[in-house]
Amino acid sequence: MSDDAPSNPTDAGEGKNPPVAPEYAAVVPDETMENDLRQLVRLAIAEDLGRSVDWTTVCLIGEETCGQCSIVPRAPGVAAGMVLVPWILDEFDADIDHECHIKDGQPLVPGQKIVTLSGNARDLLTSERVVLNILCKLCGIATKTREFVQAIEGHHAKVYDTRKTTPGWRRLEKYAVRMGGGQNHRTGLFDGFLIKDNHLALGGGPGTPLDPADAVRKALQWRSGRINQLPAPDIVEIEVDRLDQLQAVLPAGPDIVLVDNFTLDQLRQAVAMRNQLNPSVQLEASGNVRIDTIGEIAATGVDRISSGALTHRAMWLDLGLDWLPPQAS
Repeated sequence: MSDDAPSNPTDAGEGKNPPVAPEYAAVVPDETMENDLRQLVRLAIAEDLGRSVDWTTVCLIGEETCGQCSIVPRAPGVAAGMVLVPWILDEFDADIDHECHIKDGQPLVPGQKIVTLSGNARDLLTSERVVLNILCKLCGIATKTREFVQAIEGHHAKVYDTRKTTPGWRRLEKYAVRMGGGQNHRTGLFDGFLIKDNHLALGGGPGTPLDPADAVRKALQWRSGRINQLPAPDIVEIEVDRLDQLQAVLPAGPDIVLVDNFTLDQLRQAVAMRNQLNPSVQLEASGNVRIDTIGEIAATGVDRISSGALTHRAMWLDLGLDWLPPQAS
């Protein structure tokens, strides 16, 4: 860090209005998410049934038997995936009616009915595991996210997810993060300029690293439309892992600088430096973000905290089925 860097790292943070930057697109239940879900359900059906049938159910349950069951949480948490239930059932072509008793994002109380399913008993038995698996996974992510969000209450920083998601599940998992109160980082490589060390290592040609500030300026030029390419995304973000890199890129004007694996003291210095050199830039902290560290990270004055733990370390929430006695139709 150079001698002309800010000497008082406490100058900036919590007492000032946070800079405003464009947000990555929020993941919502749309046609794209529906398509992702349907493909996953088709795969799940193939795993369970192959080209055959549910032999136990066909053997023991009459073709005209009807039943009713409720999905019930066995532990407290946050709801996510309720809006997906009709799409799941539709892929099974199931003769099942459903009623959701809770909305995504609402708290789950153990023993509370959250979804009621009623209809053909064979269809209920064949589809129930897939429905539960999807809801357990998404409710677990929403619950984990809510814990992280609550841990930084009182600070202006927001919690963001990452691309560390289960292949094929990204939109669903990111939707669950939102239901837990978190924010969505970029959905994919198409969704923003995010310049990392590998881009810098390769971007200057053989054996010549690309200067970080030059990389930012090049991305901003592409975003401006001065280069005739496909419509470029709105956000230019660059990752740095040293304070001298941060000092170099701030004057170039990226929307966000991701400060990776900084110590708490380095984060405080980074915030002070940002406030002095370019207050319009948002700072995003990543690395070593856990439930026991995120509060201290937020207290440094950063604007954003991203963590892959929201998705790849979330435990499934325990959901079960409570059955009513089957009835003949």
